[in-house]
Amino acid sequence: MAKILGSTTTYHGTEHPYLKGYKVRIVAVLKNAARPDIDVDGPDYAHISDEDDLARAGGITADDRIEVQPWMEKEGRFSFVTSDPRAVDLACFRRLAKAKSAK
Repeated sequence: MAKILGSTTTYHGTEHPYLKGYKVRIVAVLKNAARPDIDVDGPDYAHISDEDDLARAGGITADDRIEVQPWMEKEGRFSFVTSDPRAVDLACFRRLAKAKSAK
């Protein structure tokens, strides 16, 4: 599996309008957090910030949210503030939206 954590991609969703078109760095995966019925204190949710843990959890799915830091061009660095868009709203995971709608 290719390295996901620490990689960069672009946000293309509408849920976080301030991120639209921004380059973002992937910090962590919020496993199953995009499910409407998820209990973040339950066994089906996990905050994953390690590649091996992510592989054991089955990688990224359309039900995940991704913790990201936007690139701040003027300051030449990534923000210390994070956001949690749906995985399918990031360019590198758009294929997941098509796979989920095909089911």
